[in-house]
This record gives sequence, structure tokens and C-alpha cells, in this order.
Amino acid sequence: QVQLVESGGGLVQAGDSLRLSCAASGRDISAYAMAWFRQAPGKEREFVAAINWTGIRYYADFVKGRFTISRDNAKNTMYLQMNSLKPDDTADYHCAARPDPLTAATTTTRYDYWGQGTQVTVSS
Repeated sequence: QVQLVESGGGLVQAGDSLRLSCAASGRDISAYAMAWFRQAPGKEREFVAAINWTGIRYYADFVKGRFTISRDNAKNTMYLQMNSLKPDDTADYHCAARPDPLTAATTTTRYDYWGQGTQVTVSS
């Protein structure tokens, strides 16, 4: 079983950047596909980005060109670089893992392990 811990959230202004990290322990993440989801108050959790073990990436349309997902298997860590942040990006950001390294899914039900989340607040 893999444990996931997010960090890097905070309060920023519109147009600023943040880099979120997801540190994994318990298992080698090279055996997992990984993803970021977010959940704003009163809304359902939604897909942000995913990456398989070879580095193939998938993005939600609303973050294309602004966010970049990456992973460092040697450090057992995944990242989300967020640029040009908007107030609509305000949410709790959660990382997730599924024990199928080749298939980076985009729905919450496909992921078995979740972190507790890190809060991102973007002021206008």
C-alpha cells in the first residue's frame, strides 16, 4: 500500500505560480500511474492532470498550457507546476495513485490511493 502526502499549497494572487508536491511512501511509485484532482467548496472532485510511469501526460482542458505534471521516480515524488493561476483554481488539490503504471486515468473511481490534500487559494 502506498501513502501519499501533498505539500506546496498556499494563498497567492491571480497570475502567480505554485508548485505542488506529492511525496509517496510505502511503495515505489514507478509501479503506479499518478494524478492530481481538485475539489472546490460545494463542488465535486474533478480531474486536473495525470501521468503514467513512462511520463505520458493528460490534462483537463481548463489547465492546458498553464499546469505541468511531472514525476521523479527516483525521489518517489510527483509534482504539479501551476502558472498563471486564476481565482477559479481555488480548491483543495489531492494526489492519487493507481497500481497500473501504464494507464493514467482521468476519473476518481480509477484511483485506489489518495492524499489528504493541500489547499490552494487564489485571490483576484
